[in-house]
Amino acid sequence: MSNKPSETREIQGRCLCGAVTIVAKTASKKVGACHCKMCRRWSGGPLFAVDCGVEARIEGEDKISVFDSSEWADRGFCSRCGTHLFYRLKQTGQLMIPAGLLDDDAHLEFEHQVFIDEKPGYYSFANETHNMTGAEVFALYGAD
Repeated sequence: MSNKPSETREIQGRCLCGAVTIVAKTASKKVGACHCKMCRRWSGGPLFAVDCGVEARIEGEDKISVFDSSEWADRGFCSRCGTHLFYRLKQTGQLMIPAGLLDDDAHLEFEHQVFIDEKPGYYSFANETHNMTGAEVFALYGAD
């Protein structure tokens, strides 16, 4: 993860039932929204997520089910309550967790949107953000 120390902090979050807790040492303070069809189907709307890098500790791993959602990422959820826990890049192990899981979200800033070209017309956000198409995201992360 390329965030500078001043742009990151340790965060903690948990699922709805509390069976799974995630503690990330270098989580970004920036929230991104993904509008791809897969994220919208998974979460029921855009996925608001925080990049937690690769230094995360997960407690309650025996309560996590993982779905192999694409060639380049998988998604984890609590097998007890169904809470969406993470989106993980297979190549690097980089973890994105839904912003709604965090115990303290006061420090977060909605900063970017990805797959903006797949965003449906029935919603839009007033925030000024950096917007990237799906092709731009794949070019940035080297995926096909």
